[in-house]
Amino acid sequence: MTPEGPLPGGIVVVRHGATEWSLSGRHTSRTDLPLVPAGQWRAQGLAEVLDPDAFGRVLCSPLRRARETCELAGFGGRAELCDDLREWDYGEYEGLTSREIWESRPEWVLWRDGCPGGETPEQVSARADRVLELVRAGETTIAFAHGHILRVLAARWVEMDVTAGQRLVLDAGGLGLLGHEHEMRAIRGWNVPEP
Repeated sequence: MTPEGPLPGGIVVVRHGATEWSLSGRHTSRTDLPLVPAGQWRAQGLAEVLDPDAFGRVLCSPLRRARETCELAGFGGRAELCDDLREWDYGEYEGLTSREIWESRPEWVLWRDGCPGGETPEQVSARADRVLELVRAGETTIAFAHGHILRVLAARWVEMDVTAGQRLVLDAGGLGLLGHEHEMRAIRGWNVPEP
């Protein structure tokens, strides 16, 4: 895959491959887990479809699962670690599933409420906006990170509120294409399952 046509000046976002916690639905932000074998396989498959020469800039979350995905996909030597691409800080909800959280707080919605002891939606939105400021006109960027922060990044790319990210599911190892349509920022592809 090369970022031709509508992607110059855009971003290809890559969610890290599967981890033990992503497979079980546990919220994972600060816990620095490695990829499971299926996640490694998925990341290696990205090397077959993503052309490193097509990207002017490679950004990566400093967390292990994102760095490992970036390296296995063939971009590790060019990656700039970007702290603002860390996953949403789940605070007291770290390691819990949504179902477990709803047992004590049935009205909870991450995208509206954030997490006690963690980040608010506004804080995550501000981080996504700072990442977007790193994107240079005419240069295509690839960003390796995590499900929720990349969903926020996509929402902010199209100038929507952070809550719009709740409607953009991004599976482990999934890709998103943030580009343009008639010079207007647009989501060109989302949760691309290949390879």
